[in-house]
Amino acid sequence: MPAKAMVFAAGLGTRMRPITDNLPKPLVKVVGKPLIDHVLDRFVEAGVESAIVNVHYHADQLETHLATRQAPKITISDERAKLLEQGGGIRKALPLLGDAPFFLCNTDSFWVEGPRPNLPRFAAAWNPEKMDILLLVAAMATSVGVDWLGDFTMDAFGRLTRREEHRVAPFVYTGVGIVKPELFKHATEDVFRLSPYFDMAAAAGRLYGLRLDGLWFHVGTPQAIEEAERTIARSIL
Repeated sequence: MPAKAMVFAAGLGTRMRPITDNLPKPLVKVVGKPLIDHVLDRFVEAGVESAIVNVHYHADQLETHLATRQAPKITISDERAKLLEQGGGIRKALPLLGDAPFFLCNTDSFWVEGPRPNLPRFAAAWNPEKMDILLLVAAMATSVGVDWLGDFTMDAFGRLTRREEHRVAPFVYTGVGIVKPELFKHATEDVFRLSPYFDMAAAAGRLYGLRLDGLWFHVGTPQAIEEAERTIARSIL
């Protein structure tokens, strides 16, 4: 189990407006709980010790909220001066993340567990000898709030390939991954995206996926909040 997680909480949440006019998206509540707490609680359950959380938009609100948590240990990576994108956010946080592989986690989604908790399964699947990046992926057919054509196909060995243009892919990236920090040590730009690193790993045959066991929710718009809450309400009746 990686000991640390990089949690992306710096985005502007523009598609969630007007809710995010005065609220950072990670603090938007779904079934009574802020999105960021949904994912942080999963890490606590799995035994992850600490989370590095980057902040930019309404950063003070996020810091105040995170200070109320007992676990995991939270360290803030301050991006108030400039929004760095996910790749740049990782590069800035590398001194905090250390030399061991770490979790990645977005804060615009969450999942309901299936019969087997996902993060322990996911960590057990990590193999640094053959992988540079491992992504937790969900089946498009059973995901909620997905308004695009999917992200990846997966072969019989678990290797991921990007969706071809004008085609539908069977799997969507859940926002959770495990990655080697050395991938970013030679980056020179301050602001850069994470997705090209997925593509480079895929081209080298070192991007792998594990299918999520359960139900995944992407919460990108106000309507997606309602859809997620309706689905969860039906599932517990």
